[in-house]
Amino acid sequence: MRALILVDLQNDFMPKGALPIKDGDKIISASNRLIVEGKFQIIVGTQDQHFLGHCSFASSHADKKVGDIVEVNGIKQMLWPLHCLAGEPGAAFHKDLLIGKVNLILRKGFKQNTDSYSGFRDNAKQTTGLAEYLKALGITNTYIVGLALDYCVKYTALDSSDFGFKTHLVLDGCKAVNLSPDDGDKAVEEMKKTGIIIEKEADKLIKSWQ
Repeated sequence: MRALILVDLQNDFMPKGALPIKDGDKIISASNRLIVEGKFQIIVGTQDQHFLGHCSFASSHADKKVGDIVEVNGIKQMLWPLHCLAGEPGAAFHKDLLIGKVNLILRKGFKQNTDSYSGFRDNAKQTTGLAEYLKALGITNTYIVGLALDYCVKYTALDSSDFGFKTHLVLDGCKAVNLSPDDGDKAVEEMKKTGIIIEKEADKLIKSWQ
């Protein structure tokens, strides 16, 4: 049985958002095709959800700027601009995403002193319950798309594999933030080395199931 995991397809990660990812909006069509035409028993959408003062915000740390790395409770934390504030438009899913067909929306990153890149575990390695939920439903394979390839997508995929799911990354359904120009490519190589299957195109994947 298969699950589709849509990672953080939210306004603040789109090109005009607070933490813009180049061409982030271009992956919505591939995501929607997978939602409608893919043979998935369960579809999950993760949603970054922060509050003012969150540990991931550069503004929460004196004399720090976006891109700096600090330590919070013994965990290295990259600092980002204010983004995905709970209840604000930036935290909402992209207007064209077929969110009404999603079975579960999983919110993450709401703990003030612990960020959460992965949909499966926060950065302190505490489970979100997603793995347990999917296993209870008999899911064996996960297919992952979303933003950003080099952060939340990568860690969601790595954790999916770590929890024992046969994990697939759908490459044309992802975009990287690329703080360094090759971060996205490095993330793909890292995932490959752990046995994650790279599916290059959503359309080819869909056709293989027809």
